[in-house]
Amino acid sequence: MHSKYFVWDFSPTFLRSGRIHLPIPVSVVGLILSAVIYYAGYRYTAGKASGTESAEGMQSSEGSGVTEDSYQAAAGSSGSPSRSVSGFRAGALIVASLIVGQLLTVPLSLGIIRAFGPLTIRWYGLMWDIAFLLGYLLGLKMFRDAGKPVQRLDSLLLYVMIGTVLGARLGQVLFYTPDFYFAHPIQILEIWNGGLASHGAAAGALIAVWLYVRKYPDMKYLWVLDRIVIPAAIGGAFVRIGNFFNSEILGHVSHLPWAIIFERVDLLPRQPSMLYEAGWYFIGFFILWRLYSRYKGAPPDGLIFGVFLVYVFSGRILIEFTKTHQADFTAGWPIKMGQLLSIPFILCGIWLLARKVKYKESAGV
Repeated sequence: MHSKYFVWDFSPTFLRSGRIHLPIPVSVVGLILSAVIYYAGYRYTAGKASGTESAEGMQSSEGSGVTEDSYQAAAGSSGSPSRSVSGFRAGALIVASLIVGQLLTVPLSLGIIRAFGPLTIRWYGLMWDIAFLLGYLLGLKMFRDAGKPVQRLDSLLLYVMIGTVLGARLGQVLFYTPDFYFAHPIQILEIWNGGLASHGAAAGALIAVWLYVRKYPDMKYLWVLDRIVIPAAIGGAFVRIGNFFNSEILGHVSHLPWAIIFERVDLLPRQPSMLYEAGWYFIGFFILWRLYSRYKGAPPDGLIFGVFLVYVFSGRILIEFTKTHQADFTAGWPIKMGQLLSIPFILCGIWLLARKVKYKESAGV
């Protein structure tokens, strides 16, 4: 049997270090204090930068036909430009905060760490990192195409990262293994042990973007969603490759020529469902990017997001037929949990494309 099918026995661990001894003792209390110092310093530095930008903006508006009201409208409801700190200043502020926090608390000998580890880097986590890095680079291009400040992309990335991870974790807890996690609630926090659901990640990202546009009222919700789903498509492909390294999201036993034996699970040939999804997401990325390019970077608001919802989750429903049940309590159901959760997203996408998108407003075609 092993000669007929491809056998996957690759370790999910990318790198594992031994115990690392620190050159100097580090105070946990000092780290907490450093975070407080950094936050205060960031707010102060950003506030000064904001005041300078505001003054320069008002000076440049004199004689240019730009009124104070229009300047404030462009800056947002707060009446001031978005506050940000350059990468160099932020890095220097981090280093200074760490040093000051340790100098103030190391003499107290509270919660001293002299070594840590071993550290384990997994392929799955590495694929998530690649997904967010590609997302940032693609977002950088799209924000520049629209003339948006890069600092707003930095803020968006933070919102989406937090929303995606929290949503993915809660999705796994609520929709796939509620019995286990409700019986062991402390393990909900142990996210490093795995257990993330893509539907929860999508919902978490939607909420995160909604919170983000509340901070920047001059940015439209659908406009932002159009520009995060393109990176989300290719990011989803890399995440599914991470599932492949973990030998998870397995398909049914199959005797197709491309069936794979996941030796770390069992010796049965199975459909590589996670690779089906990865391929589907890669194709989806090229479709969405082509659509973005066709409209020269200015598609009608909601168009790309709507296509993403219909395409991605329709494929999810089809590919679920090849998978084993991910939620034990749905074993007797005629429909899998992943299919059930995909239906609202597809309906939302259809509604957007049919009723919400104003196709004639874009001049990019």
